[in-house]
Amino acid sequence: MLRKKNKPLDIFAVTSGIWGMKDVFVNVYMIADNTAANWVLVDAGLKWSAHKIKKMARMLFGAQSKPSAIILTHGHFDHVGAVAQLAEEWDVPVYAHQLEWPYLSGKSKYPPPDPTVGGGLMASMAWMYPRGPINICNRLKLLSEDGSIPELPEWQYYHTPGHAPGHISLFREKDRTLISGDAFVTTKQESLLSVMTQKHEVNGPPKYFTIDWNASYHSVKRLADLKPEAVGAGHGKPIYGEELRDSLAELLANFSEDAVPAKGRYVNDPALTNEHGVVYVPPSKAATVSKYVIAIAAIAIVGLVAWKNRKKLIFSKF
Repeated sequence: MLRKKNKPLDIFAVTSGIWGMKDVFVNVYMIADNTAANWVLVDAGLKWSAHKIKKMARMLFGAQSKPSAIILTHGHFDHVGAVAQLAEEWDVPVYAHQLEWPYLSGKSKYPPPDPTVGGGLMASMAWMYPRGPINICNRLKLLSEDGSIPELPEWQYYHTPGHAPGHISLFREKDRTLISGDAFVTTKQESLLSVMTQKHEVNGPPKYFTIDWNASYHSVKRLADLKPEAVGAGHGKPIYGEELRDSLAELLANFSEDAVPAKGRYVNDPALTNEHGVVYVPPSKAATVSKYVIAIAAIAIVGLVAWKNRKKLIFSKF
């Protein structure tokens, strides 16, 4: 039973032994693995998320509990914000795919986000989003090429690039549960209104940070072929069963119309990366950002924070 203390956390259950928490516009997950008698944190939210993540851990696993590891689906700013602090305080390793290491070891920034992709204010504000790198070399561990996760014996990871070079998704075969990260999401992440209301729908990866749309399509297809029964995405609420599978099938059938933006920097010219970082970035097609757009973005951020502080939702049991 979760009890309300101060500002309640927005925690939700996914399936057995898996809980998520939304912090403003991004989710983190905690997975308890009974076969190994431990738990791991999947992704680390925003820069200010550490306190909330530790509070969630105490509520779920006890005051003295800490994870055996942190697993990163990828290294974008909204998934690694608190990772350095948490890894140090908990004294745990951080696992990531080899192709994400340049952005987690101080070697390379990501390709620039693209605010021209359309879809709403979250996309229009993308020029402001940090693109790294961070440096957590002292904590990084390489994921094995065989897809296994040392701290989660029941789980496999799948390399699902497109949104980020070394993006991974996690899958548990026994109940077909998927943690998709941002390979696909379950709300329209480009829209501030959808982010605020958490409108329930399967969408492709957040358009403003996706750098290779052909790779992204094949990643979504790979995950759809797993026939998942439940998904917890990096953004949005969990979706289950027939609704999930039908939505994925529809997304794939209409990927070029619904997922790929009508225009944008990377639509026909993907960024190129390797194990050392960014090799090529196509030229920007964006016009200079006006003072008007900057003002609207600032107002939107203030409004989102105010709405978040007012809307205090919590699930009382799992």
